[in-house]
Amino acid sequence: MSRKKVGVLVSGRGSNLQALLDAAADPSFPAEIVLVISNIPEVYALERAAKAGVPTLVIPHKGFPSREAFDAEMDKALRAAGVEIVCLAGFMRLLSAGFVESWRNAMINIHPSLLPSFKGLHTHERAIEAGLKLHGCTVHLVTPDLDDGPILVQAAVPVLPGDNADALAARVLEQEHKAYPLALRLLAEGKVNVSGNCAHMDAAAPAGALVNPAP
Repeated sequence: MSRKKVGVLVSGRGSNLQALLDAAADPSFPAEIVLVISNIPEVYALERAAKAGVPTLVIPHKGFPSREAFDAEMDKALRAAGVEIVCLAGFMRLLSAGFVESWRNAMINIHPSLLPSFKGLHTHERAIEAGLKLHGCTVHLVTPDLDDGPILVQAAVPVLPGDNADALAARVLEQEHKAYPLALRLLAEGKVNVSGNCAHMDAAAPAGALVNPAP
């Protein structure tokens, strides 16, 4: 089996990177992580990659005169490593339109909400303030618009009475660690067909529904 080569962009502790590393450690997984790039030195995500034997690279964004110049350096490194799919895992930089277009339908991101609701930051606080009964995470293909693009995988969790942002975030994060490897697998296996802003997948859909409060 030919495994797709993946590059992961990080800026922090890298818990979603770890989920991808763990999935890719299985030789039957259709993708392998060949490079992890951080824009910030000495973040824990780099240690995670090193422990897994994955090459790492630090490209400090502050050393470049423009966003485009920084993105061009990342693009150069990704292509030199033979990367075919890019995963954003807590990468806290807006990407230039040119970079995003160059990886169209081959770059994915995970966001801690059920998009298109709650784009941007502080999603868990906003979900609680809005009185939601269900919250969750979304893995989507990246487009030039923030937290936008065809949705690949979503996972929902109940918002429980007395929840605070930390408790809700922890519950969502457990699902992120399942949803991200699943989305990468579907993309690497060629099971994603994009039409406009919709991604159609050759994959089973779940039966039933999650209802909160329980009937």
